[in-house]
Amino acid sequence: MRAVRFDGQLKLERDIPRPEPADGDALIRVTLAGICNTDLEITRGYFDFKGTLGHEFVGRVLRCPSKPELVGQRVVGEINAWCGECPTCRRGDETHCPNRTTLGIFKRDGAMAEYVTLPAKLLYALPDSLPDEVAVFAEPLAAAVEITERLHVKPTDRVIVIGDGKLGLLIAQVLQLTGCDLTVIGRHDEKLGILWQLGIKVALPDDHPSEQADIVVEATGNPDGFDLARKLVKPRGKMVLKSTYAGELTLNMSMVVVDELALIGSRCGPFAPALRLLEQGLINVDSMVTATYPLSDALQAFEKARERGALKVLLTTDED
Repeated sequence: MRAVRFDGQLKLERDIPRPEPADGDALIRVTLAGICNTDLEITRGYFDFKGTLGHEFVGRVLRCPSKPELVGQRVVGEINAWCGECPTCRRGDETHCPNRTTLGIFKRDGAMAEYVTLPAKLLYALPDSLPDEVAVFAEPLAAAVEITERLHVKPTDRVIVIGDGKLGLLIAQVLQLTGCDLTVIGRHDEKLGILWQLGIKVALPDDHPSEQADIVVEATGNPDGFDLARKLVKPRGKMVLKSTYAGELTLNMSMVVVDELALIGSRCGPFAPALRLLEQGLINVDSMVTATYPLSDALQAFEKARERGALKVLLTTDED
């Protein structure tokens, strides 16, 4: 099969053996995959991952002995394959399982390929009303929803989101549903325009609100965004960190203590509510697709995804 691989160099390989599902796994024919910032960070050295990239996908189940009712179903899937037996899993923190593998990120080949395997327990069947081009946003939207799982965002809270990339736009739309006083700070007029049309306040970095916020969400993936988030959170406020970085960050921890800040890391999130939001049309993703490329043009797709101002770039396997 064909697959987008990284081994220190990004390449499209055409003779990768088709994966065989282990016990409890499903074999999935991938139809659509998304390129996200984590994929781009991996090509810069993040997590030292080597293998098939991709963790945002839609596909159709071809084989699934443990859940035969899934065969023929269109599905999306969670990315953390947990063991279910360790103390972490038994207390309900499966996404932090010390034995986990992570799709396209850690010890598990990803979904930028014609076929992928994933434990059946991680799969969600899609309703017919949800197109592939919308459903492919389930994983990043679940990550956005996780913010409201990790802390209570009140309608009286003043909230600032730093970053107008793909994740930032999804986070803003999720937080808008809480009724909070929300502002998004970004650098791209076109991206901010998407939010402005949805009734969300926007600002540029040099023209941001002077008043500090109760909650600041950092979703830029660069140190400058982190520094701005730190400046804009008020004493005893909360900083939510959504970005992963290939490099290192510096932080004055003494001032974190003095200001009594809460630093909240937020990673993967729940798929079921994310799919409900998409099915109910409460999240606008149509305007977030920059381009769709055939899998055979994956290297060009990555170049497009790296362009300034690009949002979601998709790969389809249905060109043949």
